[in-house]
Amino acid sequence: MTNAEKSLLTIGEVSALTGLPAHTLRFYEQEELLTAVRRNAAGQRVFTDEDVAWLKVCMKLRASGMPLPEIRRYAQLAQEGDGTVSQRFEILRRHEAKVQQQVAELQEALDIIHVKVETYARHLAAGTADELWRDGPDCER
Repeated sequence: MTNAEKSLLTIGEVSALTGLPAHTLRFYEQEELLTAVRRNAAGQRVFTDEDVAWLKVCMKLRASGMPLPEIRRYAQLAQEGDGTVSQRFEILRRHEAKVQQQVAELQEALDIIHVKVETYARHLAAGTADELWRDGPDCER
């Protein structure tokens, strides 16, 4: 067995490495997020370490809210080669800006929640919890 053959992974092994179910891996292939899935002599999908690394990038892009068509476009551009670097950069730059906005919104929400938790803790410790919500919710800091 050659080094190339040793490094090929089954769909089950990739599923274990990434946490993605096999049906999601097949779906990603169907959606052209995985552009060069190979098959072994038995016709089963086999993956390389590079495929696994790309899947992990896809997972982070999806977890951060990038739509599948945008990931597909990014993958297609990557397959086209070095001439698409500026287009790929622009996709990532736009997504980064969206994620930064989401983080800022979440931080604002967390700040309010933190103030509320402190308020509740203070009232519970003082035995004045019945005063909470007396005049309605207060979402100001």
